[in-house]
Amino acid sequence: MQLEQQLRERLKQKEILLMTHIVLGYPSFEANREVIAQMVAAGVDCIEMQIPFSEPMADGPVILKANQQAITAGTRVSNCLAFGAEMAATHDIPFLYMTYYNIIFKYGEQAFMEEARQAGIKGLIVPDLPPEEGADYLRLAKENEIAPILIYAPTSTDKRMSELAGHGAGFIYCVARRGVTGTKSEFGEEFNTYLARCRAATTLPLAVGFGIQDREDVTALKGKADMAVIGSRTIKLVEEHGPAAVGPFISSLR
Repeated sequence: MQLEQQLRERLKQKEILLMTHIVLGYPSFEANREVIAQMVAAGVDCIEMQIPFSEPMADGPVILKANQQAITAGTRVSNCLAFGAEMAATHDIPFLYMTYYNIIFKYGEQAFMEEARQAGIKGLIVPDLPPEEGADYLRLAKENEIAPILIYAPTSTDKRMSELAGHGAGFIYCVARRGVTGTKSEFGEEFNTYLARCRAATTLPLAVGFGIQDREDVTALKGKADMAVIGSRTIKLVEEHGPAAVGPFISSLR
């Protein structure tokens, strides 16, 4: 089943979906297993697994640190592909990879896509690859039935949003504000206008990320977006309180 269809099926039962973000290999793959099990048990609808990269330009200090420590600990792309296959076989929700283009280019685009498909991965988020420079990536993703998730930002024009929608699949990732991940976002009238522009530009579901930290944030998105993305907050929870803190936190969001 394609990613968009999976999400729409879930939306029949829920007012808004939740997607969470983990950095693979941080603090360990064993901790990743425990965190993912807790997330799924708490009702998460989709999980974005980040393959660590040395220069994650869209990420704030929490996720940057996690990337650096995962790489220092020896995490490799092959480990991440194997782990993704294990998780997709274990849990009945869609799993995505998020990474930066250099990782895919260095591994080999065709090999990466084929192995991601074999692993059961449903989508890919590559924030530093515009579609004009990623024709082969987009073609290979679609040939392997992996949704290339494209990104809207508050600075995107209406024309650019429409162009991006024509290349994407699965859903559109709407960045809640300018800057990097981790800082709490504000959902005022300017944000509402931005989301309305996003909605008008595509028929794909809308996911909102960057700075979603609590139930109040998730509630503010109901009726405006289809999915809320929680990233830095859960990573900080694991750092401060261990993997066992993740499940109760996720359960508190809806």
